[in-house]
Amino acid sequence: MKNTTNFPPGWDEERVRLLLQHYESMSEEEEVAEDESALEDSTQTVMQIPKELVPSVRALLSEHTG
Repeated sequence: MKNTTNFPPGWDEERVRLLLQHYESMSEEEEVAEDESALEDSTQTVMQIPKELVPSVRALLSEHTG
């Protein structure tokens, strides 16, 4: 049986491989710095929502960014 992978638009196996290579080569300090810098972005926020609401939130976001 052939193993097929469906990638999102704009993605392919090479892009995934390069992304994995990037993150797997980072030191723990670099990983922490990247996480912390993401939290400092004043244009975005991080929220906790109940899991059962995730599909609805994703749908709402897709309409906004659509």
